[in-house]
Amino acid sequence: MKIIIINGPNLNLLGTREESVYGNKSFDTYFGELQDRYKEVKLEYFQSNVEGELIDKLQEVGFTYDGILLNAGGYTHTSVAISDAIAAIETPVIEVHISNIFAREEFRHVSLLSKNCVGIISGFGLDSYRLGLESLLQDQ
Repeated sequence: MKIIIINGPNLNLLGTREESVYGNKSFDTYFGELQDRYKEVKLEYFQSNVEGELIDKLQEVGFTYDGILLNAGGYTHTSVAISDAIAAIETPVIEVHISNIFAREEFRHVSLLSKNCVGIISGFGLDSYRLGLESLLQDQ
């Protein structure tokens, strides 16, 4: 099974950015823990602060991978283009958020991506990624 985690803007700063919201662990550290826990899964990771690069990656993997965990960061609430890219691919996408976006500012309560994703996981810290991964593994 081949699954990729795609992270959007500012998620490269996890562990140092707004620790009260996002925690103090870097994503690289957490990703290593996921790889150790799920040795049977070929896990990959991609991060970009650039909307077009996220779209390019979705299109690149969206017909050959078994699953995508997508945390589009702020683009979740603004990007029709990423939403369209998700709709155009075949690989199932789970929308992931570290914080509970519904307990934050009102503009974060709207996701342009959700309607094209198989599900959304929000508010469980970095564990949101593990929960998404578990969901993809159950569907196989």
